[in-house]
Amino acid sequence: MAIRVQADDFDVGAELAALTEGDASIGGVTSFIGLVREMGSGPSAMTLEHYPGMTERQLAEIEAEANRRWPLQASLIIHRYGRLEPGDRIVLVATASKHREAAFESCHFLIDWLKTRAPFWKLEETAEGSQWVEAKDSDDDAAEKWRQR
Repeated sequence: MAIRVQADDFDVGAELAALTEGDASIGGVTSFIGLVREMGSGPSAMTLEHYPGMTERQLAEIEAEANRRWPLQASLIIHRYGRLEPGDRIVLVATASKHREAAFESCHFLIDWLKTRAPFWKLEETAEGSQWVEAKDSDDDAAEKWRQR
């Protein structure tokens, strides 16, 4: 199980290879890669801020919950911070299990809970100006479905 919060980009292929290295019992790996998308007309960017220490602790709690719910062989959360531009990778979540269903469900769970429980703050920059991103009801609804399972 691995968690990293970093400014630097990551190599998805290398990260997934490292996740499964040496474990022939893994039957399925599922991953989600979040990217910065364009946020309006003209140049745009996003700045992600976080509280070091607190962020890693919260991510560890989310990852531990996934491991309680599903029989995972491995899991990985990498989340970037700092100024990112459209097309840049923000987050990588990957889970590995003996069976695909556990890998799919746990990966979906992790990204849904990260969106609502991980302490990151997003400042979007567009040609029209900068603004802090508010929490979305749709993200809360996605996370809520996991409370009922």
